[in-house]
Amino acid sequence: MEQKSSFLSLNPFVTSFKLSLKQGLYVTWHLIRMRRTFTSIDGVKMMQAKTLVMAFLGLVLSSAAAFAQTPTLLKQHKDWAAYSHASGSGKVCYALTKPTQMLPGDRNHGDVFFFVSSRPSEGVSAEPSLLVGYPLKDGSTVTVDVDGKIFNLFTKNDGAWVENAATEAQLVAAMKAGRQMSINGESSRGTKTSYKFSLSGVTAAIDTAGSACR
Repeated sequence: MEQKSSFLSLNPFVTSFKLSLKQGLYVTWHLIRMRRTFTSIDGVKMMQAKTLVMAFLGLVLSSAAAFAQTPTLLKQHKDWAAYSHASGSGKVCYALTKPTQMLPGDRNHGDVFFFVSSRPSEGVSAEPSLLVGYPLKDGSTVTVDVDGKIFNLFTKNDGAWVENAATEAQLVAAMKAGRQMSINGESSRGTKTSYKFSLSGVTAAIDTAGSACR
């Protein structure tokens, strides 16, 4: 656990990844989803969609000067996508998805993503983790439920990780064999939060990301 805390605080990938995630990657993901969503809507909503796309593109251009390298989409696999990112400490590859449901519905959850990451330079392969848009309660545990199989993740700031490699492998295996994943946590303000994730495409996305970082 100490080794992971060191990575969280010292690895320069963390800062650049979060910023690029909320800019370039966040834009890319939403453009992909919008192409599916806005194929059969009325003219007013289409105009709103086009306005949103232009705003997203403006954000990408404004962030280009700040980041020479942003995450590269390797392939979209249904509800999951595989990305690679070149950082100062080496190449990072990961499968990523967003929740299909976020509760409570009246709260601002920010950007929420679930990853399965590989960092060859650190000997890390298929590491599952959760990133939310708010600080999690100090010392709290995030619970992952994959078709009834329960896994506990330790938290730090706005992220959650599995404590050991053996359990990581078990969680990833359950995800590949599962149909749906739900996650429960608690914010620093004491708000109980829960998320549902589709597992459609997860195996292909993890394999694509893993192959890119071999």
